[in-house]
Amino acid sequence: MRNLVRAAAAGLLCLLAALAQAQGAYPPKPQGAYPSKAIRFIAPFPPGGSSDVLCRILGQKLSELVGQPVVVENRAGASGNIGHEYAARQPADGYTLVLSNNAALAINPHLFKRLGFDPHGDFAPVAMVASAGQVLVVHPSVPAASVRELIALAKAKPGALHFGSGGKGIPSHIAGENFKVAAGVAIVHVPYKGTVQAVADLVGGQVQLVFSDMVPAIPHIRAGKLRALAVTSGERSAALPEVPTMDEAGLPGFRSAVWWAVLAPKGTPADIVARLNADFGRIVGMPDVREKYASLGVSTEHSTPQQVTEKIRSDTQEFARILKAAGVEAE
Repeated sequence: MRNLVRAAAAGLLCLLAALAQAQGAYPPKPQGAYPSKAIRFIAPFPPGGSSDVLCRILGQKLSELVGQPVVVENRAGASGNIGHEYAARQPADGYTLVLSNNAALAINPHLFKRLGFDPHGDFAPVAMVASAGQVLVVHPSVPAASVRELIALAKAKPGALHFGSGGKGIPSHIAGENFKVAAGVAIVHVPYKGTVQAVADLVGGQVQLVFSDMVPAIPHIRAGKLRALAVTSGERSAALPEVPTMDEAGLPGFRSAVWWAVLAPKGTPADIVARLNADFGRIVGMPDVREKYASLGVSTEHSTPQQVTEKIRSDTQEFARILKAAGVEAE
């Protein structure tokens, strides 16, 4: 009998210890407190691309912080418009988030006569979470080992070189159009449904060059399947330290950058937005997240919701100027 009592007491102590440990990991929330169920995280671009990869990194960490599942949903198409339109129509309760970028919010309004969403009026910005330059990559069969040689080749064979992009209005498209103007060359745009697909066709030799996001390009560069000529940031990338900037490569002032921000549907309660802002601030400060970002050629960012709004407005004006100079019009 004594042994039974001792065993029962030991079992009770183990149970209490487990409960205490669980409460330490996820402190009990008042009934009805946010979040009390799974959160959907919309990735408005195809699987394998930068937005998808970042969404999964951030979603996993957010799940660990809040103690609820964070489910990533890919809703790609129309240069990100489909996913944004879907997210904008969801309940403003904090259980739907979208990982947006400057292409969807500041470029698409100039390229599409109908967006299906209002970048300024349909969302409650949460926080900036990442930024990155791009990398100009060519197929190994292209006889150009530098940007200067690529420009010379393009001038010698007008219209012979084709550049792939992730779709109309995606930064890879805008960078290619800017390159045409800055270098004075005639190269042909080939749009895809995402930068991942453009890079895949570049590896296959169907197009000759792409201004790619770092995420889909770096594995192919390291494997020798693509040749990197330059990065479009002001400084060299830590992920590709041997690759020169466009400044160094002979096109001073050439820039092309992408930033990503988390948004929620308009009307999401301010306390939930503040909670999420703080959570994402903690996430991008985690050493393992910073290490993962760096391996992808991406920089961590964090901002207030107001700073996201200001960035959307300033970039919208800047891209209006860039697109007009490149002769790109809305369709």
